[in-house]
Amino acid sequence: MMLRVLLFVLPLTVSGFSGAATPVMPDDVLSGLKQFRQAGEVGVDLGDRRQQALYEDAEKARAEGRTDEAGRILAGMKEGYWAALGYLNLASDYAKSDLNPARALVALRVALAMSDGDADSERSQHLENNLLVRAGYLAYQHGEFDKAIGFLEKVDLDSFNTPRALYLHGLALTEKGNHRAAMQSWHRARKYPLAYPGVADAWIGMGRGYDLSGYLGQAGEAYLAANAAFESERVTLRKLAGKIREQGAYKTLVEDARETGIDWFLADSRTLTQPRMAYLLGFMEAPEAQRAAGRVVSLRTMAAKLDRHGHDLQVFGGALEDKLAGMQNPFADQSKMDLSARGKDLSASLESLANQADPDQQARIRSLHKTLADTQARLEQVQARGSRQPQTLDRLRSEALALERRNEVLLSAVRQLLERCESALDKLALEYVEARDQQMAFALDKTEQQIAHLYEYLALQSLEETQP
Repeated sequence: MMLRVLLFVLPLTVSGFSGAATPVMPDDVLSGLKQFRQAGEVGVDLGDRRQQALYEDAEKARAEGRTDEAGRILAGMKEGYWAALGYLNLASDYAKSDLNPARALVALRVALAMSDGDADSERSQHLENNLLVRAGYLAYQHGEFDKAIGFLEKVDLDSFNTPRALYLHGLALTEKGNHRAAMQSWHRARKYPLAYPGVADAWIGMGRGYDLSGYLGQAGEAYLAANAAFESERVTLRKLAGKIREQGAYKTLVEDARETGIDWFLADSRTLTQPRMAYLLGFMEAPEAQRAAGRVVSLRTMAAKLDRHGHDLQVFGGALEDKLAGMQNPFADQSKMDLSARGKDLSASLESLANQADPDQQARIRSLHKTLADTQARLEQVQARGSRQPQTLDRLRSEALALERRNEVLLSAVRQLLERCESALDKLALEYVEARDQQMAFALDKTEQQIAHLYEYLALQSLEETQP
């Protein structure tokens, strides 16, 4: 008697690849959200706008049930990300409606070919891995195990899709009777955090592998290990939920991830094994979460800019006040008046001397008189400009004060909006964590059932052996 374990079934439709998965985000948001591409394509428009528009037309036709029209639109598109994404979604429709997986697999193969034309190699590689997992699952679901293995073995071992691919790979090998190789795949999948799809299944799969191989003692140990792992993960999830309630989702999932000491947006083999990164990537699979995070990042950036502008306006206003105070110095005004009076006295003295001088002296006196007149004219110009400058500076100060008040109003409005957006992000994050906790509870229940069935079987076996 062999125990058979009810394994989780992966859904064919994976979030992050619908027509609505292309939220528009500012450039400064995109740089901060680059890391989310590994979790399911944030849908950033990094390619041809024309191709994106055609993709959206195809998605509209597909959503309205006009799959043939969607196919014609996609057939006219250039190779690249948007065409590949369109064929991926078309394959999902075929898989749902067709008993035979042939059309869906053809669409997925076309999508794979189209993804090679994407200029963004990182994005192309992630999409290719996702396509391979989808094709592998579809082939496995319809009993084409060799074909499934062929697809799944092409998935990179350092991507978000790796644990799911390893789990499916093990399932296909099990169906072919190669339990040892299946357990090797599941053992590798177990090294990833439980936040990734397929990891919990792999933990349970290890018990199933031992069971099918006839090693019931090792099967029991594997189920107990899975049970302990699930219990520990539930503790981690409860702590994570507590931090989200206390500090907010943005700080808990995003800011704290930056403090790991690793370039956190480079989701490679190093970062993929970090539980915090795993939950961040899992959370950001959903387009709704992408949009919510994008709004928070955008508003935070806006608030920081407004805060800097407010500080700059304060400094500018203070400088204008200091300048005005210096120009209103009575001693400086008196000095200008004294110079003007002395100039007039000198001019009168020169006229008096000219009346008493000989012709040569008169010529030199006239020259001095002209120089004095020019000096007085320049002094009057300075006085005139100085009399207008305070008015100009005072006007600038008033404008600066008005801008500062306007900036404060805008900053207050942005902070209020940011608070609401952060609350919305917190709600989504808590719902995600709760859903993960429920999945862990379900997995825990499955292992406990298998342990109970195993003990029951061993007890019955022992009883049979003791009977004459």
